[in-house]
Amino acid sequence: MQKKENTYGIGVKIVLYTICILWALITLVPYLIAVITSLKPVEDVTKFSVDFGKLSFSSYKYITTEFPFMRWLFNSFVVAVAVTVGNLLFNSMAAYALARLNFPFKKVVFYIIIGTMMIPGQVLLIPIYLILNKLGWIDSYKGLIIPWLVSAFYIFFMRQYFLTIPKDLEEAALIDGLSRFGIFFKIFLPLSLPALATQAIFIFVGNWNSFMWPSIIASSEELYTLPVGLNSFYGQYYQFWNQVLAGAILLSLPTIIVFVAFQKYFVRGIVTTGLKE
Repeated sequence: MQKKENTYGIGVKIVLYTICILWALITLVPYLIAVITSLKPVEDVTKFSVDFGKLSFSSYKYITTEFPFMRWLFNSFVVAVAVTVGNLLFNSMAAYALARLNFPFKKVVFYIIIGTMMIPGQVLLIPIYLILNKLGWIDSYKGLIIPWLVSAFYIFFMRQYFLTIPKDLEEAALIDGLSRFGIFFKIFLPLSLPALATQAIFIFVGNWNSFMWPSIIASSEELYTLPVGLNSFYGQYYQFWNQVLAGAILLSLPTIIVFVAFQKYFVRGIVTTGLKE
């Protein structure tokens, strides 16, 4: 009987592994095709066959030398990192207050924050733009960064995680004379690395790939982020698909690096985030 169960378990594992491998191939093949096409000369782009002798990095060299690619890369990096760091700090602080502090109308504040998640982001673009225009923040880093330093969803996400941390740790810290800020920075944040990494991955990737808001705010080429810059490049040189794909590959590399670097924390954060009330 045990032998049959072992055989059944092995069969299930083989099926699951086969499905995972097939799914990985399905998702990787388009990316590999894009990489190979970006290395082809322009006359071979539409050919299915690959002449490995003709592959070169000329497309990459062209877009990084003939266009302000490094400036766009710098802008994307500054915006994505600033928004990510701001969200990690402010979302976590708000979540700690909602999870651990007692103050008047706490539940009302929490439900208002949850309620804002039901408002489509596109609806807020015009009001935010008008406010930034009054402040004189159009076509500036402040306009690209400050409106997105807080996220209602990740306040909720971090609150749920903080609720899973035992209160005994907090009470012991209070008895030892640690302040609320000390408890937050020295106990809660170090214990929340999986949730913070999960939040950081999603926010960084979302802002790195963001196109709509930067295209609205940034009117000068010097302030373009990579997606906006590559879109203008695509409009001018759409027939040179090797160069377009080279830009797309370079755009995707930082997000892959970030995900690989924080993958183990990402999985733990998704699995262990509680759903307490």
